[in-house]
Amino acid sequence: MGQRLRVLDVGVGQGTQALRLARAGHEVTGLESDAAMLEAARTVLADEPEGIRRRVRLIEGDGRETGAHFLPGTFDVVLCHGVLMYVPEPDPLLAGLARVLAPGGLLSLLVRNGDALAMRPGLAGDWDTALTAFDSPSYTNRIGLRVRADRREELTSTLTAIGAPLRAWYGVRVFTDLAPNDAEPPGSPEWERLLAAEERAGRTDPYRAVAALLHLCGVRG
Repeated sequence: MGQRLRVLDVGVGQGTQALRLARAGHEVTGLESDAAMLEAARTVLADEPEGIRRRVRLIEGDGRETGAHFLPGTFDVVLCHGVLMYVPEPDPLLAGLARVLAPGGLLSLLVRNGDALAMRPGLAGDWDTALTAFDSPSYTNRIGLRVRADRREELTSTLTAIGAPLRAWYGVRVFTDLAPNDAEPPGSPEWERLLAAEERAGRTDPYRAVAALLHLCGVRG
């Protein structure tokens, strides 16, 4: 096994990501503000072997309050996936996340792509929503909540300002944004080809720029 990393998962949800990392041998702290989600994560964690359970710590709290929970430089990796769209002003949150990163640590963000916000409604033939998306970062997500998207150029500037400049970025859901979750059974040959196409598009221009989501990786200086 490689290096054991100290990981903070902000918005841990039901714990899927945290458990995968713990199973890989890393020490994971999950921060979640939704009490129901946190309870779901605890329920899933309770079914894991003791060695896995010892590597996961779950805390009820908001990602914007990392200073109240952790000392500077506590973590080697901070994950903030699918969270920024629910935060009206992301800069203070991102600054707090960078603060708890150790030097050389990775800040991993998964955000809604504000530069391609018209793609989903446009491909679905929802022309009014597509036209509105050209001029506004706000949108209604698949569970009916009004949320916001982020532009890569703006996040690049923010990451530089907080001392965790962008090292790499990828597109996520380039070809499959409108596909149903059960379109192909996991592990099937077609599923493997789908993943290969998505992985290739997610790191290749110009495809990655129009992905539904962006994965941005900043490294603490």
